[in-house]
Amino acid sequence: MEKTLVLIKPDAVEKNLIGQILTFYEKENLKIIALKMLKADEVTACLHYKIHEGKPYYDELIKYITRSPICTLILEGDNAIEKVRKINGNTDPSKADSNSIRGNFGVSKTENSVHASDSAENAQKEISIWF
Repeated sequence: MEKTLVLIKPDAVEKNLIGQILTFYEKENLKIIALKMLKADEVTACLHYKIHEGKPYYDELIKYITRSPICTLILEGDNAIEKVRKINGNTDPSKADSNSIRGNFGVSKTENSVHASDSAENAQKEISIWF
């Protein structure tokens, strides 16, 4: 069984979409093995987005993820990483499948409702940052 991290981002939490988003994952037989709500602090956000440090959008990303509460979760299942990324859809909601989370709820490339780990290595690293 593979594990992955998902962040339900501020835009989705502010719109009361947590339950609807969790349903997307549960319908695909992914098991929620940990879940918590928190307001990300700048230190944690910077650790999480370290790979983007120095990029023009970095400061905007940190400001966004720390603006209001997020929901963090660990999902487990067969091919969880690949499955979750497909469920989430393209990071640009205008290019996302209409059956995906981002296609349904995303507003922009930044405010796209969810984050998910992109590899087993990053899943392990990101889980250790948030849990």
